[in-house]
Amino acid sequence: MKLTDFDFNLPLELIADYPTNPRDSARLLVASKGILDKTVANLPEFLLPGDVMVFNDTKVIPARLIGKCGNAKAEVTLHKKITGNSWWAFAKPAKKMKIGENFIVAENFSAKVLEKNAGEVLLDFENANNFSALLEKHGTMPLPPYIKRKEKNAADSENYQTIFAKQEGAVAAPTAGLHFTKNLLQQIKDKGVNIVFVTLHVGAGTFLPVKVDNIKDHKMHSEFFSIDEKAAAAINNAKRIIAVGTTSLRVLETVANQKGQVKSASGDTDIFITPGYTFKTADILLTNFHLPKSTLFMLVSAFAGMKKIRDIYKHAIKNRYRFFSYGDACLLYRAK
Repeated sequence: MKLTDFDFNLPLELIADYPTNPRDSARLLVASKGILDKTVANLPEFLLPGDVMVFNDTKVIPARLIGKCGNAKAEVTLHKKITGNSWWAFAKPAKKMKIGENFIVAENFSAKVLEKNAGEVLLDFENANNFSALLEKHGTMPLPPYIKRKEKNAADSENYQTIFAKQEGAVAAPTAGLHFTKNLLQQIKDKGVNIVFVTLHVGAGTFLPVKVDNIKDHKMHSEFFSIDEKAAAAINNAKRIIAVGTTSLRVLETVANQKGQVKSASGDTDIFITPGYTFKTADILLTNFHLPKSTLFMLVSAFAGMKKIRDIYKHAIKNRYRFFSYGDACLLYRAK
């Protein structure tokens, strides 16, 4: 399939710069047999006792750092931890960061450039004692590049984090999870729905554009995932499986066998889901509205069907839904 098969015209004013408040007041497009316009607060109406909802409990770190390498100002976004305090990072400008030099953020916070690879650098913060605290002090939330507002205010530290975030390591939020409040989660439990958590540390590679004409030639960045035995057991006994976000769905499909049974596991996944893929796990997917020509738009096209997803996005644009990370959500049912 060609990259142009996944293109569509999106008015720029529909890109959300700020989230809704409260979180569950975001709009929800429900796409079962037809299309319904609801809000996220209405989600329990579409759930059944015995359903299992799978959330991603990854926690976003303040992964964007500004400093100097030699005499040049540089900005990096950490995106994949290797070992200890060594990270691969996207760098601007990468050409000014030379192997062997130090990237200096503050007097007591610096890293040596160990390797370079096409816009990326491998940084070792070997002398950064209490790395997490230094990152919290000097880093900023890595908001997506399509959020164009200049000010990145303090509220983003809370808004760009799910309320159940626990496992540190993501550099982008699992955005479908941003819509949930404590009250909504309680309503879902009261409905007889089992809530379980998996972890996938979303990398900044999720924002990288697909640059090949034939999508089969695209190489996904790998991301760390984990699912424990308790979650796997609950999922295997579910009446229906509802994946909250494409990240949760990718974990499920990574660990599922051909019969749709999942197992506890951890490691890296670079699963790339496109139309023609046979899903083995989730019956329903809650997700935000995604970028044209993105791997996430390819995934939802595979899940709901290309014609159906075109109709859904056409309706969303016509009815002024808000797009991307701080935008609205849709509830998709797996194509039969």
